[in-house]
Amino acid sequence: MSSLTAAQFRSLFEMAGGEDISFLFGNMGDEIPAAVAAPVELQGKRGWEEVEGEGSGVVVAAAKRQRSPTSSRENSSGSNEGGQEEVSEAAAAMAAVGRGGGRRLWVKERDSEWWDMVSSPDYPDSEFKKAFRMSKATFEVVCDELAAAVAKEDTMLRAAIPVRKRVAVCVWRLATGEPLRLVSKRFGLGISTCHKLVLEVCAALKAMVMPKVVRWPEPDDAAAIAAHFETISGISGVVGAIYTTHIPIIAPKSNVASYYNRRHTERNQKTSYSMTVQCVVNSTGAFTDVCIGWPGSHSDEEVLEKSALYLHRGVPGLIQGQWVVGGGSFPLMDWMLVPYTHQNLTWAQHMFNEKVAGVRGVARDAFKRLKQRWGCLQKRTEVKLLDLPTVLGACCVLHNICERSGDVVDDDSAFELFDDDMVAENAVRSTAAAQARDAIAHNLLHSGAGASFF
Repeated sequence: MSSLTAAQFRSLFEMAGGEDISFLFGNMGDEIPAAVAAPVELQGKRGWEEVEGEGSGVVVAAAKRQRSPTSSRENSSGSNEGGQEEVSEAAAAMAAVGRGGGRRLWVKERDSEWWDMVSSPDYPDSEFKKAFRMSKATFEVVCDELAAAVAKEDTMLRAAIPVRKRVAVCVWRLATGEPLRLVSKRFGLGISTCHKLVLEVCAALKAMVMPKVVRWPEPDDAAAIAAHFETISGISGVVGAIYTTHIPIIAPKSNVASYYNRRHTERNQKTSYSMTVQCVVNSTGAFTDVCIGWPGSHSDEEVLEKSALYLHRGVPGLIQGQWVVGGGSFPLMDWMLVPYTHQNLTWAQHMFNEKVAGVRGVARDAFKRLKQRWGCLQKRTEVKLLDLPTVLGACCVLHNICERSGDVVDDDSAFELFDDDMVAENAVRSTAAAQARDAIAHNLLHSGAGASFF
């Protein structure tokens, strides 16, 4: 068998796919043209690619010629130095090719031993809950809710990632705040794949599950919530407690001043940027209304005025006859009950503030559990600013599911929540609400509900 010259061999890669090249081989036999079909088909591909023969099953690697600094320089005769050596190496690779030229996708093998162990039915539920911040039963409920939205079909190239694994990647990332490169190694998936799965599952949670689990209470539910709150505070008609927290973020590239958090910066002595999360909780600590995404420079009063709670429930009068209890950073309105913030309070006003603090404590504790469960909220997030409201909404949805399933937060993951001492600029917006607050304070003092206060 005669060997090809360098010029003949290079001409193979300059021909269009499907062109007859038999004239180059003479009496070399039938097997060589069939083997050459694969490199011609791979023309222009970069790096190494695995090719599998359809009939023989022989696997070979074909590479695009890589020029070294010396081989790229031409000598005086116009030929590339080292070119003959490169051709010989490629010819040797081609000579090893058997019949057939079918192509096969190159997939990097990854280790998923950890996930295989955790997803096993024999894995202890206590360890699973410690890792994912929810029990196996709750996890299966989440998977069932999301199956229709996140499931993918197998393709000819590869099998689809199962729904349980997709959800697990997202929940683990939210629960631990672990960097994507470590999540990738743990689940045996690519980094970009893990990032995509987290956003897809979070979007499905916010779009499909949030309307079911984060809802303003119906009349019957509102009556039960009010009765529970009354046992806590002695104040009737309370259907929710409102609280606003800040999620630390990396300084954004645009509109950076609006996300600057002055109060966190002064407290931590370190420049801080944040995004706000405002929620109303019921008497059991589940969220009934959420407002996510306003910049951290906004006060609680400003965030409230931009929220759907204020615009679509408060202003139209849909919360008349009921109270939402807030802190001193919120204004007193016909449906918003807040503590007294001026100096030299009377005994009745002191007692009222204590009872209101008990109601607000329900909301504060709910936010503590939220941040205890989802470690991604405890530090500056890597999520892009545009995607962050979706991720935060998913955390709120999963919080409600866990709360209603009775999954208790591990005390080892306790998180300290700091309150910002703020007072609303327009503290009293309703004379009728001010009179109602005075009446409530007077009744608490004389009804014996605040006997423990003295």
